[in-house]
Amino acid sequence: MDSTIIAQMAALQPFLAIASAFVLPLLSLVVKERALWESFTLTIVTANFCLSAFLVYSLYTSFTQPLIYAFGAWPPPIGIVYEVDRAGALMGLLITGLVLAATVFSLSYMRHDTGLQYYYTLLLGLEAGMLGCVYTGDAFNLFVMLEVTSISAYGLVAFRRHIPEAVEAAIKYAMVGAIATTVYFIALIFAYGTFGTLNMADLALKLRDSTLPVTGPPLGNAFLGSAIFLALVFWSFSLKAAVVPNHFWLPDAYPAAPSPFAALSSGIAVKVAIFVLMRYLFTIFRDAPLAIPIVQALNYTLIALGVASAIVGSTLILSQRDIKRLIAYGTILNMGYIAMGMGLGNQSGLTAALFHLVNHGIGKSLLFMAAGAITHVAGTRDLDELAGVGKKMPLTSTAFLVGALALAGVPPLNGFMSKLLLFTAYLETEWLAPLVVVIVITSVLALMGYLKAFYHVYARQPVKDISLIKEAPRSMVAPLLVLAGLCMILGLIAPLFVDKVISPAVSSLFDYQGYVSVAQNFAQAIFRGGR
Repeated sequence: MDSTIIAQMAALQPFLAIASAFVLPLLSLVVKERALWESFTLTIVTANFCLSAFLVYSLYTSFTQPLIYAFGAWPPPIGIVYEVDRAGALMGLLITGLVLAATVFSLSYMRHDTGLQYYYTLLLGLEAGMLGCVYTGDAFNLFVMLEVTSISAYGLVAFRRHIPEAVEAAIKYAMVGAIATTVYFIALIFAYGTFGTLNMADLALKLRDSTLPVTGPPLGNAFLGSAIFLALVFWSFSLKAAVVPNHFWLPDAYPAAPSPFAALSSGIAVKVAIFVLMRYLFTIFRDAPLAIPIVQALNYTLIALGVASAIVGSTLILSQRDIKRLIAYGTILNMGYIAMGMGLGNQSGLTAALFHLVNHGIGKSLLFMAAGAITHVAGTRDLDELAGVGKKMPLTSTAFLVGALALAGVPPLNGFMSKLLLFTAYLETEWLAPLVVVIVITSVLALMGYLKAFYHVYARQPVKDISLIKEAPRSMVAPLLVLAGLCMILGLIAPLFVDKVISPAVSSLFDYQGYVSVAQNFAQAIFRGGR
């Protein structure tokens, strides 16, 4: 199939989600049937998942270079483009797959809530924003899609507005998120002021060729402009990714939020933020002569903050009594592992980081939804009050255990395999080899924390009558079993998956020449009238 058609399919996904988010509230004014709202949303997220799967298949089998789509046929760097490489397509598949799982889970989980047309509207907005963030080739359009993601997330945290805890968490989340996006906007000012462009491929080109003209007023010092831009970008997206010391918002945001959103936010939204950092550090700025010392300094910072995140997350996970808060601290821990892999700045480190990103996205979504099913049936998040509930919910408890063991790094599950890659990557870097101790110790602490939760839920004697407790509805159990199956399958086929999927994605992140040349060729074709 022609690359133009495939690129149009990529651009269609965020548009389909955001257009549906506008249509759904209007549809609800005409048709008051909840089943129609759910069917409408399920149809859209399923269509986007199928488009993402086809995009991944096409990029891995038929195309070696990124696919590009220009909005309004305006060529880069003048207009906004989506430029999707294998890494971006893989992230898109992870996003749409987890949104589909969360939507199916929501059918029963949100059964007793009102205003569901707005819940599904926000869910579609969240998907649109995240897809836009990983597909875009324009730094300012990234800001716009980041705002779409953030606003949807704030609304989902506060969806159960009759619960004071949810409103308080949403206010905190919104304040922190607003600061992060504002800082990123300020970073864009420095980028445009220095290089006269916000197109990512054009920015990568101008970083490496100082003879190229700029269209905006330069600051006069490309090194200073790059340093300020990258520092602000790093701070903004490390906050969005909940990397220590910018992790403080995360434990409060998730417990009060509906579990499907907690699964998506912890499973993929924070990964979108860390993926944006990957794009800037490894595709745009890596190996640019003036940016080499800046990127190297940020890589060292990532290692230090990753170690701190792993220690903080694994330590605090042990003291939690709220099951969702316990799982939230596990996110901080695993974001630390991803940051540690990125900080190595080489093929093996980024391979471990991207593989763990995928594994943690699946495992953490599984764990949050399993915990959500348990708390939904039991009516409490307190581990003491959940004692023995798991025995009445064998399928949900099994899925919870699989997710817990995967995230703790127990072989042969997927989390172990990505941690093994990270372990190996650090051993290969001799002067950083002692940090493998951090990976081992924090993994043991995480295992203790997750097993504590499972022990309370499944093995402890009940402290109250649980005779009426029964297994979660099928629409909640089904996505749990699928995600649990993925945790096992990805662990068993890890060498093949890394070789055929992760490594090509990492190579595309490092391939700035391909990223730039596709945009250049596309622009020349438009100017010649070829498109």
